[in-house]
Amino acid sequence: MKTVRRLLLVLQGFVGIGALAGGLAAITNPNAPMGVTTEALKNSPFSNFLIPGIILFTIIGIGNIISAITLWYDFRFQCYISCVFSWALVIWIIVQCIMLQEIVYLHVIFFIIGLVEVVLSAVILFNQRLFPAGLIISFAEKLRMQR
Repeated sequence: MKTVRRLLLVLQGFVGIGALAGGLAAITNPNAPMGVTTEALKNSPFSNFLIPGIILFTIIGIGNIISAITLWYDFRFQCYISCVFSWALVIWIIVQCIMLQEIVYLHVIFFIIGLVEVVLSAVILFNQRLFPAGLIISFAEKLRMQR
């Protein structure tokens, strides 16, 4: 279980630091962050990268950093926090691909990282038998006993 927590901590720290950097770049230069022009946003509701940058910085960046900190300090309910921000990453990537109407290798990589984070968070959740995992395990055990 220690390995699962460590891997999740490293992934969320990596995602968090990257999202802080990317979000900050979009906030400070909303018309061309890291060389990406606003032309990429032609199919989105945004005219520049300011709002996406704020979302990236706060939700994906700060959220994943907070999640990594809760894992570091072994906070009792860290799996819930990890789950929320893992799903946030997956949803962020899906929405980004829809808005940009493009899928590049970084989308695929971060989508997979998000799914791995989701699975690792679920492993911790089931290991600690927290809701709803405790209910699912209890239900499965009752079904097994009836056979």
